[in-house]
Amino acid sequence: MKKPRITAREVASAAGVSVSAVSRAFTEGASISPRTRKKVLKAAETLSYTPNVLARSLMTQRSRLIGIVSTNFRNPAFMEIFDRFTMALQERRLRPLIFNLSASTNYDDALELLLQYRADGVIVASSTLPQAFFNALEKSDIPAVVAFGRSLTPGSIGSVAADNADGGAVAARMLHERGYQKIGFVGGPRNATTTIDRRRGFLEVIERNGLSCVETFADRYAHSAGMKAAESLLSKHNDLEALFCGDDIVAMGAADVIRSKGKRIPDDIGLIGFNDISMARWPAYDLTTIRQPFEDIVENAVAMIDDQIDGEGGAAQIRLFACKAVVRGTLRSTKETS
Repeated sequence: MKKPRITAREVASAAGVSVSAVSRAFTEGASISPRTRKKVLKAAETLSYTPNVLARSLMTQRSRLIGIVSTNFRNPAFMEIFDRFTMALQERRLRPLIFNLSASTNYDDALELLLQYRADGVIVASSTLPQAFFNALEKSDIPAVVAFGRSLTPGSIGSVAADNADGGAVAARMLHERGYQKIGFVGGPRNATTTIDRRRGFLEVIERNGLSCVETFADRYAHSAGMKAAESLLSKHNDLEALFCGDDIVAMGAADVIRSKGKRIPDDIGLIGFNDISMARWPAYDLTTIRQPFEDIVENAVAMIDDQIDGEGGAAQIRLFACKAVVRGTLRSTKETS
């Protein structure tokens, strides 16, 4: 038979204090004397008492739940990102509540669920959600931060992301330095803010240096979508010398298409990805890519939402982090062009 759970009332009785004193003893920053806290903790240890976090949230009006909203669960990059988010939130004694907003999900229902669970805040880890979702989120008055993307219109929602436009520019300069002339751009979804920004930075450098560029877009950040987009582009332009893909998993799909056509990487065609996921280091791909600092973005997004919950966030902030080129085996060296 299951042993009954020890209650706060029983601890209060054993310690000779009120039930509210027991609650304060287990609430960080609560007003309670060291002597009373010591009595409560001693009684709790003797009785093997564990505080009921959900019950406490009803008293404090703080659930400590943070909704993590995303649409990118099939992208390996976001598996790494979710791992970092859950760890960073847990370190601050916040609890992640993950929402998978696939194409078939009703965004109003998702927002209603966040309200029903009394989430203290929301981190939107996606660059593909429609602007209507951000507008509804602003009206809900739930503290929110966008990570790895941004809202298309200025408002009260802050964002933390890589400087995607600069990352695209870094990729273009790498291709120019290595003497590539006929270049293809394979973006992610057209409406993704990451695609918009990476494409903009990339094309500015391409056009400035008088290089030739054709482009296409994958409908998802997925291997199969990368294969489909690369197949379409290369079938129309079989003289391309290099591809810049706006995502590593899309680039891996492109790599498999290139090889299926009997072409060698980088001898016949160069390839650059974006993100630097762990798979990019696999010998089968050895992918040259643009690294965005996952750890910095996650830590700042969590800190920003925590500050907002505590009323210290102030006006919406935009924090951008520099990207870095990671050169591996899918581009020819600069020596080969000298």
